[in-house]
Amino acid sequence: MTNVFSRLIGQDAVAEELQAAAHAAREVAARLDGGPADASGAEGPTSRSRAAMTHAWLFTGPPGSGRSVAATCFAAALQCHADGEVGCGECRACVTAMAQTHADIRHVVPQGLSLSVHEARDVVQAAARRPGTGRWQIVIVEDADRLTEQAANALLKAVEEPAPRTVFLMCAPSVDPEDISVTLRSRCRHVPLTTPAVADIERVLIDRDGIDPERAAWAAGVCGGHVGRARRLATDDEARAQREKALGLARAATRDSTAYAAAEALVKSAEEAAKAISAELDESETEEMRTALGAGGTGKGTARPPRGSAGALKELERRQKSRATRVSRDMLDRALVDLAALFRDALVVSVGASVTAMHPDKADLVGGMAEYASPERLLRCVEAVLECRTALDVNVKPKFAVDAMVAKIGIAMNSGR
Repeated sequence: MTNVFSRLIGQDAVAEELQAAAHAAREVAARLDGGPADASGAEGPTSRSRAAMTHAWLFTGPPGSGRSVAATCFAAALQCHADGEVGCGECRACVTAMAQTHADIRHVVPQGLSLSVHEARDVVQAAARRPGTGRWQIVIVEDADRLTEQAANALLKAVEEPAPRTVFLMCAPSVDPEDISVTLRSRCRHVPLTTPAVADIERVLIDRDGIDPERAAWAAGVCGGHVGRARRLATDDEARAQREKALGLARAATRDSTAYAAAEALVKSAEEAAKAISAELDESETEEMRTALGAGGTGKGTARPPRGSAGALKELERRQKSRATRVSRDMLDRALVDLAALFRDALVVSVGASVTAMHPDKADLVGGMAEYASPERLLRCVEAVLECRTALDVNVKPKFAVDAMVAKIGIAMNSGR
């Protein structure tokens, strides 16, 4: 197994920065172990070593750039037991960190549409503990852009005054105030990640996943720089069908007879795919909860469920329903990104710009769209898709949001004809 940072695709500069910080963190930890440092953290990660290592980090980048992967790799390097090398990938600390089973690394992943203040307070409480087996108590907050305002404020206090052994690693799409609060961002060291190159994604699909080179080249070219999506497109028939439905909406929207049926089919397919993903998770979680509450036991008293079990199961069902909604919205949003990229490709062709296509396999469709509509009308189509994504962000019902989008696309594409 190679160094953990080899998992960062096309992010060599980031890997070097994180390796240097992990080396500096060892020096900080050594001082905390036996040097003049005290509980106040005077020699801790918030002091003069801040230039190399600090207690709070913010990883940003577009979807698929590897934000959470970078955070996990850095956490593994901070806990690594190997002499000399950080993030060796072979010691127990690295293996458990990369498998997300390390006792001193807590992954916080919003299961619903947002991360609530109650969940944030649980994170703060866990972060205050001393590490049990590792050097640091590490908290990785994936999708930090889903923090509610109250949750961000609850987390801010812990980030401003961390325990000497605590490190926060947060992931968000950007440093825009809509993605991460200004005060929370100001307390973090920023690590920006970029979209991996097509050649890098193709190489990973072939070398790591054993995917056929021709299929890997196609998936890398149409995935929009998202490594995980490239892997799904290359291996999952349903993912490819979902993409075709999304792109087919561009043509369907130009005719009243097909527009709304296509919109309904797109929403329905996203919901069905989300149900399939959630069902497997829900079943195992519910079974674990029932077992923990005594289901299946034998002996006196097992015939009656323990007090409070109904409430616990109801709360689990609420969380599962929220997660299913989030998965459905995420899948629909991915389809909308594909659709916006198709109109963008047509706009590029229409104005004669020399830019790499987002959907190189749809050259004929893109060329027809560029001939059919003017650049101004294609731009209005892109704006309609982006408005639909915004509407979904503020919890507009997907059917209404997508119907409004196809209506606007139809008007834009057919105006002047």
